[in-house]
Amino acid sequence: MSLRLRPLRIDDEREALAAHAELERDSFAFLLGWEPGSDWPEYVRVMAERRHGRCLSGRLVPASFLVADLGGALVGRVSIRHELNDFLLNEGGHVGYAVRPGWRRRGYASEILRQSLTIARAEGVERVLVTCDEGNAASIAVIERAGGTLQDVREGEDGLLKRRYWID
Repeated sequence: MSLRLRPLRIDDEREALAAHAELERDSFAFLLGWEPGSDWPEYVRVMAERRHGRCLSGRLVPASFLVADLGGALVGRVSIRHELNDFLLNEGGHVGYAVRPGWRRRGYASEILRQSLTIARAEGVERVLVTCDEGNAASIAVIERAGGTLQDVREGEDGLLKRRYWID
């Protein structure tokens, strides 16, 4: 598979904003913390800085925000958190990924998670927590195929049940 995880670039603006609009319809953010009308080059810079623990506020932790590039098409994205705070330990996990609707059911989520595990380990994360909503059968299957062991199911801040898996 020629899918590759890479940082956002300035020339990704048009497609990244289109992906954000697509996932927004499902109440999911493609671009984390993006506000309409924001300066795109500044957004790209801030996302790169967060990998090194800079430009963090609130509940943010050092994280690698990467897009899933397939021959120039952005088919998805992932946020790989290098450490956990209380919120991430309870419901967010180390890895949060998304695949654009038109690219689903082709194995891209599995490949995004597989590559994310390698990156997380390179950042010093030995045991990776991955979570998903209780009703998200597709994510449950992806996480379990990747070796995820269900620890428990907890109620999230949004009132939805979150399945918490650890991958060694």
